[in-house]
Amino acid sequence: MNISELFAHKKTVYSLEVFPPKKTGSVDTVFNTLYGLRGLPVDFISVTYGAGGSEQQRGKTAEIASLIKKEYGIEPLSHLTCVGSTKDEIAKTLDLLKSIGVTNILALRGDMPVDGNAMMAFDHASDLTKFIKDYDPSFNVAGACYPECHVDAANLDEDIENLKKKVDAGVTHLTTQLFFDNEIFYEFRDKVEKAGISVPITAGIMPIVKKAQVERTVAMCGASIPTKFARLISKFADSEEALYDAGISYAVDQISDLVANDVRGVHLYTMNNVDMAKRITAATESMIKSANKL
Repeated sequence: MNISELFAHKKTVYSLEVFPPKKTGSVDTVFNTLYGLRGLPVDFISVTYGAGGSEQQRGKTAEIASLIKKEYGIEPLSHLTCVGSTKDEIAKTLDLLKSIGVTNILALRGDMPVDGNAMMAFDHASDLTKFIKDYDPSFNVAGACYPECHVDAANLDEDIENLKKKVDAGVTHLTTQLFFDNEIFYEFRDKVEKAGISVPITAGIMPIVKKAQVERTVAMCGASIPTKFARLISKFADSEEALYDAGISYAVDQISDLVANDVRGVHLYTMNNVDMAKRITAATESMIKSANKL
C-alpha cells in the first residue's frame, strides 16, 4: 500500500517508529518489540536506518520492514539516509526493498558522525528524494520537517524553503522532529501552508520517561522545553516510576490537543518501549477513532 493513500482516506493517521539494534546487538530485540506491539490499531510502522549506513545495518532495516509487512500485515516505512552510502549502495538498497515488497521510504539526510567524516551520496534529503523517484517512480517517499528549524538552517524561513524543495522533488507527507510545545507546531503548520506546501504533516511525539532522556534529547534536536513540561520533570525527577507515568501523561495530553486541532497524523517515537506505546495508544485510541468518523 502507498502510505499517501492513508491520508486520503483518514483525517488522522496513527503510526509508530521502531529502530534496529546497534551494530553489536541482536535483531531479536526489535522482533520482541514488534511482537509486543501486535494488535495495536496502527496505520503504519517506520523503521529507522541502521546507524553508520553499513551493509549489515541496511540489511537489518530491510529485514525488520519485511517482517512488519508479511507477519503483522502493517505497512512499513523504511528510513533511508544520504549519510554513510554511495549512490550505488542506495540503488542496491532500493532494489532490496522492492524485492521484499517495501515501497514506502522516509528520505533523510541522516545524522553526521561526531568527527564529521562520512560518505555522502547526496548533500540534501531533497536530492535523495529526486534520486529515488527517478530510479523507480513506484516508490512513495515521505520526508522530515522541523517545527523549531533544522540545526543547519539559518532560520525557519530558509528551512521551509528547503522543505518545499523536498515536496517538489516528490515527498507526499511529512513527519516532524519531536517537540514538546504544541503551539510551536501550530505556528509551524500555518507558516508551511502559507508557503504553499499542502502535503499532510504528521506530528512526531517522543514521550520523556527517563531523566537521562531530557538533556540527550534536547541536545540532539534542539527542542525547547515549555514551562509546564520543565515543572513536571523537576517535580518527579527523583522518582523513576513517577517520572515514567508523568512522561506518558504529558504525551497523552499533547496528542489529545493535537487531535482536537485537526492534526493529520500522530507518529509515536516508541524507543522500542512496548509498555509505553501500549499505554499511550490505549489512552488516545478513542479520540483518534472519533476524529476519523467526523
